[in-house]
Amino acid sequence: MWSKKATRFWYVCVSRHKNDRARGYDGFVKRDHPELTVVVPAFNEEANVEPMHQRLSEALDGVVEDFEIIFIDDGSSDRTWQVVNELAAQDPRVSGIRFARNFGHQAALTAGVDAANGRAVVIIDGDLQDPPEVIPEMVARWRDGAEVVYGQREEREGETWFKLTTAALFYRILRGITNVEIPIDTGDFRLMGPRAVTAFRSLPERNRFIRGLVSWIGFEQVAVRYKRQARLQGDTKFPVRKMLRFALDGITSFSFFPLRLATWTGFAVSMLAFLYIVVVIGLKAAGISWSGYSSLMASILFLGGVQLLMIGIMGEYLGRIFDEVKRRPLYLVGERTDGDPTVVPPGRPLA
Repeated sequence: MWSKKATRFWYVCVSRHKNDRARGYDGFVKRDHPELTVVVPAFNEEANVEPMHQRLSEALDGVVEDFEIIFIDDGSSDRTWQVVNELAAQDPRVSGIRFARNFGHQAALTAGVDAANGRAVVIIDGDLQDPPEVIPEMVARWRDGAEVVYGQREEREGETWFKLTTAALFYRILRGITNVEIPIDTGDFRLMGPRAVTAFRSLPERNRFIRGLVSWIGFEQVAVRYKRQARLQGDTKFPVRKMLRFALDGITSFSFFPLRLATWTGFAVSMLAFLYIVVVIGLKAAGISWSGYSSLMASILFLGGVQLLMIGIMGEYLGRIFDEVKRRPLYLVGERTDGDPTVVPPGRPLA
């Protein structure tokens, strides 16, 4: 016979199940620790939030035991946050975090990983260029033993020739000047297992290059190749200015090559100057002389340009050091769908 405690426990479980169904949950209940969390950053993506939710639900139903979807609103000025709130009210597997202002794409991804409750975490952009239908294959590779499964692009639809060329060139240059094996033709679309997530959360860098950080932490990492689709709706949130900034973050976060280049350039210019002095002395000894105004001005302008370039390279590293030592939070939370008033998550190391 059942004890009174067991009977009461059964009654509470049945009552909760009935309440869940009455609230429209209809058979699925959000668990505290689901098998998978999907993090979706969104900046002015009101038209893509609902299609993303639908495609994620269709792709993951029956693939994982349970999952949650966390939308990170990176300070949108459209109805993105309202749409996320509506979805969270309809589907308990959906939650959302809204930043106090726009902190950037990499901060949004980091906030999602910080808030994730799942054993594994998938990060995917909210523009639907990375197809959610690839996630089941990532989950399968993770279950086979891989700790990180990253998406590697075979094709990129809807991209301009300029963006395709510069992206391909950047990743190949970055791979050549760093000592971290950063896979080429990859973005931030990837799955991280529990050990990788723990390691990732311990990294406090402010100027973040997440695809490099995930490569740096190591563990077994495998690729899943896929065809990147054209943006479903809306405009790109990565103009040339942001692309250049992102490229600088990637290079300065994982390579000292620009500083070494400054040293090598200094040696080269010094050698040229020494040779020029030798030539001038030789010509003077031979009784040959000329006014040399044009060559003098060219030399001054050349050296001035080289010096400014080298100062600029050192300034990029110095500015990033300045950012790090201030130790400001990487992001601030303005609002959550669950009403949690926490502004700075307690588990996030200060940058």
